[in-house]
Amino acid sequence: MASITGSSATAMSCSFKAPNRVSNLKTSSLSFKGISYSSISVNPATRRLSITCAAKPETVNKVCDIVKKQLALSADTDVCGDSKFAALGADSLDTVEIVMGLEEEFGISVEEDSAQSIATVQDAADLIEDLISKKA
Repeated sequence: MASITGSSATAMSCSFKAPNRVSNLKTSSLSFKGISYSSISVNPATRRLSITCAAKPETVNKVCDIVKKQLALSADTDVCGDSKFAALGADSLDTVEIVMGLEEEFGISVEEDSAQSIATVQDAADLIEDLISKKA
């Protein structure tokens, strides 16, 4: 773990103190209005700090359930935010069906170019949150 001291960065009204020196900081979480978001990471090659406010855990869980249902995965199959559709056995048609299930569940419309950028459960959950926030 790294201690956080140094300059301050602000994004989407959430503040985070950026370290002057970072060592071994890969992922963490950021809390904003009582909701915890992940992840904070450093690219070791460039030592640049990247802050991503990820989707809510309940959104990720819904996406996991939809993926399991669409791919007919057993209840004991572990599906999490980092799960890649291809690693779960999804082909391009399965991915289209997953996106259609997500559109129906969340009342959104996913553009084709956005749908093609979805590779993981987290990608899908982040896109959903983004589309919902734009819709509101």
